[in-house]
Amino acid sequence: MKKNILFSILFATSSITAFCGSNSNEIQTSGVTSETAEKDVPVVYYIKDINADNLVKIYEKLGREATGKVGVKISSGESSQSNHLDTALINKLVKRVNGRLIECNTAYAGNRNTAEKHYAEAVKHGYLNIDIMDSVGQVELPVTNGFHLKKDIVGKRFLDYDFIVVLSHFKGHQMAGFGGALKNISIGIASSDGKAYIHSAGQTDDATQRGFFNTEQNKFLESMADACQAIISHTGDNILYINVANNLSVDCDCNGNPAKPEMKDFGILASLDPVALDKACIDMVLNSEDHGKEHLIERINSRNGTLTIEAAEKHGLGSQNYKLVTLED
Repeated sequence: MKKNILFSILFATSSITAFCGSNSNEIQTSGVTSETAEKDVPVVYYIKDINADNLVKIYEKLGREATGKVGVKISSGESSQSNHLDTALINKLVKRVNGRLIECNTAYAGNRNTAEKHYAEAVKHGYLNIDIMDSVGQVELPVTNGFHLKKDIVGKRFLDYDFIVVLSHFKGHQMAGFGGALKNISIGIASSDGKAYIHSAGQTDDATQRGFFNTEQNKFLESMADACQAIISHTGDNILYINVANNLSVDCDCNGNPAKPEMKDFGILASLDPVALDKACIDMVLNSEDHGKEHLIERINSRNGTLTIEAAEKHGLGSQNYKLVTLED
């Protein structure tokens, strides 16, 4: 794969800034040339060392304080073999925002397709104070001008939260190509039936209809963007996004027996723009000198995974052009 890499680097005392982004799988310049245009480009913060203190540090750098009743959206992990985020890493941040971990049930048979099983599995992983939001039912949020969906079906208790911290484990995904912020707010916040509705591109909202996984791939990816549109329309500015790029398996945390990670951890990234954030993570994979990246790149490309980013941008949810700011550890 050819990667056209060209960064405009600005050096400062505490950070390195780069303008990045493109509408393809290749890294290109963003075309930011004026001070006015520069101000309009979303910032993605990056810090290399993955630890609890740096997770809090990058959150605080975003400058958007989580207030009110705060939900911290995570993926709770299908089994003890899954690569979900460790509680030792995330607990300090959860405490800092006075938040509660939130999740929804899966649409496939497994360890998390009922509230009882899901909570029990989450406790095994150390997530002791987790709210399975669809354990008390589900509600519909409207999708405006969706590619395929007219609604998003989410856990009922999602409406109880004033602010959402989207804390995602960036990695591959067996169906979507990759999982980051956009997947975490679309598939992740959807109830079991909502997940079926997204996977089927609006053909069924019944999770017992297992055939929904057979929908056309691009329609599924665009439907994830539709669901993101509903979530962001609901939250407004009361949301922020953090991706932890560690244990970079080609498989998602929803896989109870994922492939072994082949690529080295590359850090924590955060932004107020989920499109820019996921694009920055993809760019870091492509631009990495890590020889273990090839299978992850193949997984993303074979599923056309970046289409979700493109579709979310078309919905006006963010920009693929971004300014990367590297923080000192």
